[in-house]
Amino acid sequence: MNIKAYQQINEKLQAQNVKLIAISKTKPVSDIKTLYDLGHRAFGENRAKELQSKAQTLPNDIEWHMVGHMQSNKVKHVAPFVKLIHSVDSYSLLQEINKRANQNKRTIDVLLQMHIAEESSKYGFNSNEIHDMLSTEKIETLQNIRIVGLMGMATFTDDEAQIRKEFQHLHSIFTTLKSSFLKDEDNFKELSIGMSGDYEIAITEGATMVRIGSLLFGARS
Repeated sequence: MNIKAYQQINEKLQAQNVKLIAISKTKPVSDIKTLYDLGHRAFGENRAKELQSKAQTLPNDIEWHMVGHMQSNKVKHVAPFVKLIHSVDSYSLLQEINKRANQNKRTIDVLLQMHIAEESSKYGFNSNEIHDMLSTEKIETLQNIRIVGLMGMATFTDDEAQIRKEFQHLHSIFTTLKSSFLKDEDNFKELSIGMSGDYEIAITEGATMVRIGSLLFGARS
């Protein structure tokens, strides 16, 4: 744990009104508890079963974020308690989240993941897919989810200009969706971009939350 780094980063983000999601994937409960004892509450995991296990062990006022690729058959493990699912990349996944949220008598907040990077291995909607989905009435049938914003991951590169361009592209999609399809949705206001290597760029390009792991917890196993 790098407590000094956490305090410096958190102070910087609070000054910009940007939320820090501490990415604790693969890290032990003891590391999470260290940040919890410093007052941090928002943690992110990329595997549903690991998130479920940690949630059952740690204090119940932790705000859990699912940030990894989400398979439909894993939604049931996190549906009772997850605060926000960042990585929704298909209508069928939205349907499953809606179904499980309804079973648990709750509404689950989600972010629609956009594919903005050069790597084909990254997941997410493209602009045409998301426009097509949101322009149909079928999205209105999902009463137990709330689309609160977008998420994206930039290309893994040292080229800051490229990263900035990709974040700007996502921000423009966010603005278009807000004005065209989701203008009546007061909750559509979150832009989850930026990780340990590029979060400072993300802040300048409109991020409302950043997902930081290795700067806080060290390299993953």
